[in-house]
Amino acid sequence: MTAEPMRIQRALARAGIASRRAAEELVAAGRVTVNGVPARTGQIVDPARDDIRLDGSSVAAPRGVVWRVLNKPIATLTSRPDGSGRRTVFDIVPDAPGLTYVGRLDYMTEGVLLLTTDGDAAHALTHPSRQVERRYVATVRGDAPAAARQAAIGVALEDGVVRPGGLEVRNIRRGLWDFTLTIREGRTHEVRRLCEALGLEVERLLRIQFGPVQLGDLPSGGVRALTARERSAIDAIVRQPPQRAGRRRERPRS
Repeated sequence: MTAEPMRIQRALARAGIASRRAAEELVAAGRVTVNGVPARTGQIVDPARDDIRLDGSSVAAPRGVVWRVLNKPIATLTSRPDGSGRRTVFDIVPDAPGLTYVGRLDYMTEGVLLLTTDGDAAHALTHPSRQVERRYVATVRGDAPAAARQAAIGVALEDGVVRPGGLEVRNIRRGLWDFTLTIREGRTHEVRRLCEALGLEVERLLRIQFGPVQLGDLPSGGVRALTARERSAIDAIVRQPPQRAGRRRERPRS
């Protein structure tokens, strides 16, 4: 498959030379040349035609794009190993040069997590302007029906108002509920902070959908490839122009 034109740092990352950030540093240090001329950060190259070299050695053409879907287990970091000895998602999924996660899940949150070697797609899918839906099921203690009514009006957090969609409440047993909701921005710990603001105590948090990708019956710790339909839907999201982000400091409706 012919590689498409791309920025030099992406070509280096896709070839397995270094991460995108480290590749930028290699270019800035003058260690990378394109057709015999020192490369510039952000320079567009065609790996199928251009002679790209690092320290004089030829750089292989980028590998094909990899996508993986993981059902992230509880007590797992969404990061590269950090020296703490704690398990990370990269201890579970088969590694590939340039593989990165698409939207972080916190240590105690479970569920669907996308990983890819396509850094531009990862950025597009997680940018707030794209409004990509994330759907969660929070198992909570508290008055979930009242919380759902308040959430539908809007809840002010320190970084803006949250007004989730697709709200569903299901009683599990006395005082314990499944509280299902959809958000579109993916702010840090957004669902947990929302539940806290609503007076709900979260016992478990599970992401069941990210964009067109649903968790389905993938077991905890299980990994699969994207389906053709999911890949097509993701490509469509990445190609579409970003939506204009709404104001985040609005007041809740009364």
